[in-house]
Amino acid sequence: MKKIILVGLLCLSSVTFSQKKDKVLMKIGEEKVFVSDFKRVYEKNLDAIDNEDEKDVKRNIELYINYRLKVKEAYKLKLDTLHSYKNEIETYRNQLAVPFMQDSAFINKLVNDAYFRTKNEIKAKHILVRTPSISSPKDTLLAFEKINLIRNRIKNGEDFEKIAVELSEDPSAKDDAQSGRKGNKGNLGYFSAFRMVYPFEEAAYNTKVGAVSTPFKTRFGYHLLKVDSMRVSKGEVEVAHILITDTTETGKKLIFEIFEKLEKEEQFKTLAIKYSDDTETKLKGGVLRKFGKGIMVQPFEDVAFSLEKEESYSKPFQTRFGWHIIQLIKKYPVESFEKLKQELIQKVRSDERAQLSQIAVIQKLQKKYKIIENESAKVIFKNENIRIIAKDSLQTEILKINDYSLSQEDFVNYIKNRTGKAVFELFEEFKNDKILSYYKGNLEKTAPEFANTLQEYKDGLLLFELMQQKIWEKSSKDSLGLKSFFDDNISKYETKEFSKIKGEVMNDYQNFLEENWIADLRKNIIISIDNKQLKSLMKFYN
Repeated sequence: MKKIILVGLLCLSSVTFSQKKDKVLMKIGEEKVFVSDFKRVYEKNLDAIDNEDEKDVKRNIELYINYRLKVKEAYKLKLDTLHSYKNEIETYRNQLAVPFMQDSAFINKLVNDAYFRTKNEIKAKHILVRTPSISSPKDTLLAFEKINLIRNRIKNGEDFEKIAVELSEDPSAKDDAQSGRKGNKGNLGYFSAFRMVYPFEEAAYNTKVGAVSTPFKTRFGYHLLKVDSMRVSKGEVEVAHILITDTTETGKKLIFEIFEKLEKEEQFKTLAIKYSDDTETKLKGGVLRKFGKGIMVQPFEDVAFSLEKEESYSKPFQTRFGWHIIQLIKKYPVESFEKLKQELIQKVRSDERAQLSQIAVIQKLQKKYKIIENESAKVIFKNENIRIIAKDSLQTEILKINDYSLSQEDFVNYIKNRTGKAVFELFEEFKNDKILSYYKGNLEKTAPEFANTLQEYKDGLLLFELMQQKIWEKSSKDSLGLKSFFDDNISKYETKEFSKIKGEVMNDYQNFLEENWIADLRKNIIISIDNKQLKSLMKFYN
C-alpha cells in the first residue's frame, strides 16, 4: 500500500536543478520554483492524463503549490530525521546509483559481443600453467616465462596436443590410470558465451581459427589456446534419457532389452520410470533441463544434438556414467537479438565481465580526479602482521582522492577480512573501491538525473509519512469526527446507513481534512506567481 501511494505522490514531485537562464515561475515563501521544475513534473504525467480538465496548467500549478507546501511542512517537522526514513532513503540511493557505477556504452558492447558468441560457438584446445591462489610477483613471472617457452615450442612446429599432455597443468588433459579416464589432450569441444570464465572466452573469440593465442591470465593461471573452428550455434536441446549405470555385460544386456521394448512401441516415459538409474529424473520420465553445448559430457551432447525429429530416440550408447538411450523432446534455436537482449543484459550485469564496465568507469574517474598515493606510507605492506598493527601507528595518509583523505588505518580495516591476494593487489582494489565510493557519494553534484530522481523519492517518502500522521491515521482513529462529518453531509449520500458506506465516507472525510489543512498552510506563507511566465506556459501547452 505504501509503495502504491508513494508512486502517486512522486507524480507531483520536483527538485530545483535549473540552468542559470531558467526563469522563475513562482515563489513559495523563500523557495524559488523555476519554469523547468514545473515543466518536468507536468510533462512527466501529461500522456497518462485522459481528462482535458486535469491537463489545465493553472489547475496543475495549484496542485504543485499544495505539494510543495506539504513537503515544506514535513521538513519543518523533521520527519527527514526518522531512522526508518533514513534507512529507506539509503537503500533506494544505493539501488539508484547502480547504473551510474557502470559504463553504459561498454555494457552495450558486452551485450552485443555476448549475442555474437551465443549465436556462434567455438571449438578450442588449451594448455594451462597454474599460479598459486596468492601469487607473488616471482610466482607470476615464473608461470609467464614457462607459458612463453611452451608457446615457442608450438610456434616451432611441435604438436599442441602432445605438449598439452606433457606440460598442461589442467588434470583433464592427461589419462587417469586410477579411474581409467582418457585425457582430452587439452580439447574443450565447442562452447559459447558464458560457458567459460570471461578472460578465456574473450581470448578464444579474439583468436583466429587455426591460430594459437598469446599467453593470457585467468584466476587459474596462464593459458595458451588454439582455435580449431567456429560454427553457427546449435542452440539448446531438451531430451529425456534412460540411464543404466551397470557397465558390465549385465548392464549392456539390459539397455538393449529396453531398446527392443521401445522398438515394440512401449512408451519411453514408462520405461524410464521403471528402469532408469537416474533417481533425479526417472519419476519425470527421464526429462532433463534443456542444455547447450559444453554442459554435458561430449558423447551425450553429440547424440542429443544429432536427433532431428521430436520423440525420436537414439540407439543405446555409453559414456563414463553408464549406458544411455535418449529421446528428443524439443530443439531450441538461438533467438533473435531483440528477444534475447534483456536476458543478455541481466547475464552481463551479473557476470564477471560487468567488472570490466566498472573498471572503465574507474579509468575515466582516474583521469578526472586528482589522486595521490603516499609511497612512504606503503612501508606497512612489508609487515607480515599488517592486519594487527595498532591503529595508533596507522594514522599517516596513504591515499588522497581530491579532498578525500584515507589513512593507513582505513586500508588495514579494508583488508582485515580479505585474504587470498598479495597486499599490493589489495591496495589497488582498495584504491578503486574508494574512487567509486567518492564518485557515488558525490553523484548529486555531478549527475542531475540522479539528483532529481533521488530528491523526488525523498520528498515523496516524506509526504507519505506526513499524510500518514496528519490525515490517514487521524481519520481512521477519529470515529466521532467521521460520524459527525457523515451527519453534516448526509444529504449527498444515496444510502443513509453509515455502516454500508463507511469506506466512501472515510475517503470524503480524508479529502475534507486535507483541504482544511492545506488552507491553513496557505495562510502562513506568501505565494507569488509570475503572470508573464504563467501565460507563456499556458500558450505553450494549448
